[in-house]
Amino acid sequence: MPTQPTKNLETFPNPMGERDYTIRIRVPEFTCLCPKTGQPDFAILNLEYVPDKTCVELKSLKLYVWSFRDEGAFHEAVTNRILDDLVAATQPRFMRLTAEFNVRGGIYTTVVAEHRKPGWQPPAAVTLP
Repeated sequence: MPTQPTKNLETFPNPMGERDYTIRIRVPEFTCLCPKTGQPDFAILNLEYVPDKTCVELKSLKLYVWSFRDEGAFHEAVTNRILDDLVAATQPRFMRLTAEFNVRGGIYTTVVAEHRKPGWQPPAAVTLP
């Protein structure tokens, strides 16, 4: 197989580091294993972040997400672990990860985890007429 899953997240310099702007990434095919049954869990990951000096490189993100396919993890733990790893790699001004897990035992789970750089304040929202 030419490509392998990896926990290595690569970054590149933010091309507009002086500006607050939002990057939104949707990962519709996240898979890990239920730590109790070993059965697969499927989720849609929605990542939103305001980069500071670096941005996450998308191919490395794809391979990173793939690396969870054979790991057992509770929804809450894996969501927070992914956020922590992304924050460590990119050091964003703000980052939010929303993990929407498919039904398991008749229950849907959504986990939302956030990081805010100390001292960073979001710009005021603009409301247009």
